[in-house]
Amino acid sequence: MQQDTLLTAGQQLTASPQLTANESPDAETVIIDTGCANLSSVRFAFERLGAKVLVTDDKAKIKAAKRVVLPGVGTAGVAMASLHEKGLVELIQGLTQPVLGVCLGMQMLAAISKERGGKGQDCECLGIIPTDICELDTQLLKAESLPLPHMGWNQLKLTTNSQGANSPNVHPLFAGIEDGSYVYFVHSYRAPLSEFTLAECTYGEGFSAAIGKGNFMGVQFHPEKSAAVGAQILRNFLQMDELQMNEALMNKALRSNSADGQAGVNKADQ
Repeated sequence: MQQDTLLTAGQQLTASPQLTANESPDAETVIIDTGCANLSSVRFAFERLGAKVLVTDDKAKIKAAKRVVLPGVGTAGVAMASLHEKGLVELIQGLTQPVLGVCLGMQMLAAISKERGGKGQDCECLGIIPTDICELDTQLLKAESLPLPHMGWNQLKLTTNSQGANSPNVHPLFAGIEDGSYVYFVHSYRAPLSEFTLAECTYGEGFSAAIGKGNFMGVQFHPEKSAAVGAQILRNFLQMDELQMNEALMNKALRSNSADGQAGVNKADQ
């Protein structure tokens, strides 16, 4: 199944068969049509920023896009089944441009989800970021009288992988975002804290509010529902392209290697 929609603020146009993301500079950002229910809210969030995006499950248009959004709500099993049905799994795994997973879209970037959805085995995800998705710790939530799902506003703590808004090591997705900023969550499953954590949050336990590896990044919260902070994060993503992403990651690696080298020198001097 292939369906494309070229979107602009206050207007919705059915794309002609000849139109591709490369032929329109306004369609450089593609939202993958995963069949999930939050496509419109993510789309409208980009529209509010004056962006035009293409919603599609067309492989050629996804591959040609300057940047790609993987949205999702619901269960991991249903979402992954949809990607398999559309033949998009290997395509997404091979993308080299900036890719942003939102909510369930972030979880699908992981290796495994424990959200079985009534099935007898864990859900195999895209396997792009080597972490597993598990349910929030119900015992900790019960001890603190916290309901499941985690729903509402909560604070971000930017990690050493992302730093703060004024840090030279800030991940491009969090440029201009202050540590402690509030964003909006709705979820029952989470990625644990790991070396791939870009931002964390606490709800009974600490968990990854954002993860990233290379050109792939994901946020557990809903930027489209997170007011000015969410808008800034989406604005940051709209400014990314493959070259800029590679340069930012290379500079971060160089700074990290330099810091490690200096730490070694300091230790040797002691």
